Amino acid sequence: MSAAKAKRGGGGLGVAAVAYIAVDYLRHLSPSWHEILQPLLWMILAVIAITRVHLYKHWSAEFGSALVFVAALVLMLCTLLYEMISVRSVTAVLGLDWHRSTPPLPDTGQWILLGLNEKLPQVIVDVLRARIVGLHHYLMLFVMLAFSVLFGSIEAPGLGLGARYMFTMAIGRFLRALSFASTILPSPRPWCAASRFDVPLHPHRWAQKFYVPYASDSYAIKTVIHQDMVYDHGVVQDNEYRPNWGFMSFLADFLRPVPSGESAWINLLKKAGGGCNDLLYSGHMLVAVLTAMAWTEAYGGLSSGFIWMLVLHSAQREVRERHHYTVDCVVAIYVGFLLWKMTGFLWPLKNTSRQARLDKLERIEGKLYQAAKDSNLDQVRDLLEQVDSSSPGHIQVGKEKAMQFFAGGTIIFALTVVFLAFILTSDG
Repeated sequence: MSAAKAKRGGGGLGVAAVAYIAVDYLRHLSPSWHEILQPLLWMILAVIAITRVHLYKHWSAEFGSALVFVAALVLMLCTLLYEMISVRSVTAVLGLDWHRSTPPLPDTGQWILLGLNEKLPQVIVDVLRARIVGLHHYLMLFVMLAFSVLFGSIEAPGLGLGARYMFTMAIGRFLRALSFASTILPSPRPWCAASRFDVPLHPHRWAQKFYVPYASDSYAIKTVIHQDMVYDHGVVQDNEYRPNWGFMSFLADFLRPVPSGESAWINLLKKAGGGCNDLLYSGHMLVAVLTAMAWTEAYGGLSSGFIWMLVLHSAQREVRERHHYTVDCVVAIYVGFLLWKMTGFLWPLKNTSRQARLDKLERIEGKLYQAAKDSNLDQVRDLLEQVDSSSPGHIQVGKEKAMQFFAGGTIIFALTVVFLAFILTSDG
């Protein structure tokens, strides 16, 4: 870790983060104190930030990143829309009867935590059970990190960091939606679907045709594998309620509304929530890991270790409370780590040109000092030229252009996929 990064890691941002988590946890310990201290803390932080606005010297960099930030925001909204459709369709296609009757998968992580409850001291168990941090905490911790650019805690631009965060999260949530929509696995909470979604009890005609006849009979499964064709030609019931949603009527097959329920498709999507079958990795844990990665890379210090401890605490709570299987949390941790690293070459957080020159200067510091001591001006000039030639400024400009083209191209690709899905389902 460089000296500059270590210095940033020991600053006030880490103290502010710990204070925010501690004050917000007072809602469980002393609600009256929480009502007083939380607005006071936000007021103090806001006033301090406002006093630094007129001293900030990197507004040009912020304006330069504004377009990419907006593009990343649009991409994020597109992926959230796709996720909301997938969340409800995964539940609706098989009907509530399947979700109620299908037992959850065995989860060794859940067993380990239950076993540790009997072995660990009660104080430690209470700490592990405590709801110290949630999804909104990680989002606010990142907001604090981005605004700390006003104080020089992280390198400008702050909007560039925000764009990278949203872009990486959008890609991660898109992959997550693809994952849990690809193969429907039972929820760790069998009551979840019935409590969250108002969908028909029976399976959709798609499931009746392609899944139900071959769901439990081993001979039927073997036969359909051998023939690689649907061979059961039983009667498929299609008594679906189809509301008039205009050009969005194609969503009826995915959302499966009921006559007595909500009538507007947008309201059905708003109620999708986090879903009940989001296996392969947890969306909450993805946000937590991306926050920790951004904090570690941009700020560092002991406070980043504190954030990672919160991530691990959140992971075991997700398993303990049966919001997710253990595999959801494990995969979310390494997927978030890998996605953040993959976007690093497109979204540089640091002035690589300046850092490269400093690194080169540090390596030749001894030679430069000796040349100056010997009054060897030619050698001093040669050494300084080496430092200047090591600057990858043109590469930095290329990265910034690639970042903008990549973000724009990804948005166009996402919109194209949505359009094609609309056309294909309308024809079907």
